[in-house]
Amino acid sequence: MVVDTRKDHDVIAEIEGRSAAEIADSLRALIERGRLRPGDALPPVRTLAEQLGVNRNTAVAAYRQLGASGLVVTRGRAGTRVAGAAPVAQEGFAADTALRDIGTGNPDASRIPDPSRALLGIARRPVLYGEPVIDPGLEQWAAEWMRRDLPAGLPLRLTVTSGAGDAVERLLAQALTRDDAVALEDPCFLTSIHTVRIAGYRPVAVPVDEQGMTVAGLRAALEQGVRAVICTPRAQNPTGASLSAERAAALRAVLAEHPYVLVIEDDHYSLLSQQPFHSLIGPQHRRWALVRSVSKFLGPDMCLAVTASDPETAERLAMRLTPGTTWVSHLLQRLVHALATDPEVAAGIRAAGEHYAARNRTFAGLLTAEGLPTEPGDGLNVWVALGAPARAVVEQLMRRGWLARPGDEFALAGGAPPERLRLTVHELDDEELRRLAADLAASVRAAREASGAVEPARLAEVG
Repeated sequence: MVVDTRKDHDVIAEIEGRSAAEIADSLRALIERGRLRPGDALPPVRTLAEQLGVNRNTAVAAYRQLGASGLVVTRGRAGTRVAGAAPVAQEGFAADTALRDIGTGNPDASRIPDPSRALLGIARRPVLYGEPVIDPGLEQWAAEWMRRDLPAGLPLRLTVTSGAGDAVERLLAQALTRDDAVALEDPCFLTSIHTVRIAGYRPVAVPVDEQGMTVAGLRAALEQGVRAVICTPRAQNPTGASLSAERAAALRAVLAEHPYVLVIEDDHYSLLSQQPFHSLIGPQHRRWALVRSVSKFLGPDMCLAVTASDPETAERLAMRLTPGTTWVSHLLQRLVHALATDPEVAAGIRAAGEHYAARNRTFAGLLTAEGLPTEPGDGLNVWVALGAPARAVVEQLMRRGWLARPGDEFALAGGAPPERLRLTVHELDDEELRRLAADLAASVRAAREASGAVEPARLAEVG
């Protein structure tokens, strides 16, 4: 039987089938041929069932199959629609721009250690199939690095992956299925947003304040049935917030009632951080992982992250690696170990962390003096409150030669986009910082005037 719903969409009349599999195959063919496009609405379940002459549960099962394949999304009362590949902003330099890019999120290349200093000292013994996947030297160093920040006596195993993004993606894949709910910080790290969306998980926003992930937000997310929580314990990207000891304790108390929810801590800034590490992982939590990448202090091209996790999660994570990379190159592992244990490199990493913090403090002070009160936070970036639409401010900054990143790229929850910018300014000298602060203040005034947020007569008082 063919559905007759031309009043809604002519192509819907082409849906056919008697079983859930047949209906799903029919819809899949229409999507693959471009007859149904991203955003197109599908008939309500009851309508589809009645017009095909099938049980309502059959139509539900057909939509569920398509949802599991990522071809459609169901949004409650908003109905079921063909899924689209919504673009997600990416970190790094903007391509083909003559503007000064202050939205990169990159570390300072001049403060990344030269790997050549350690290359000659790397053992050249070949590694063959069946050997341990973690190089012994790196394993010993990493185990000490991880254990000192986790509850004493907590059983753990180590896994090495090709960066933190790789680790988080595989950790979620070993624990979740499509449409499972994942608690994400809001505003959120761009890679986490991309990972969750492309895998078809359902993000649940947990607000972040100056002390990190909020207790009420985490409790609400758990009540919505999240199966995993991704948290940045310090130098949260984009806000720069770090968990206080009190906040971490309160979050652990909430999580104590949900010991099998997978908690992933992404301590991306690790050795560069100027803040103490406070963990969400309690001594009795059963599913957890602490991920630390070396990309911020040894460079993004050093694609390696260490994950400490409970033994069962480690076993599942290892299984997720076997069909693909199996292991991270032992040459790379040895290079990371050689650099991380070099006293001169370690001193350089500490100096780099202090440099980033000092430049961010200087810039925050200049903005505050310009009438834009700003806290420097921790990390590579500064999260600036504007009191004006971020995209309008970005446009004004472009006219002054700057390319900035608006805060709404990091937002998860609905409603008005945050009136914020995330700026990467640590490579600017003092004169450039002063010019940027003045240009930003002028851009905010212009954006406020254009939006009518501030009366022109009072503009001189702003900033």
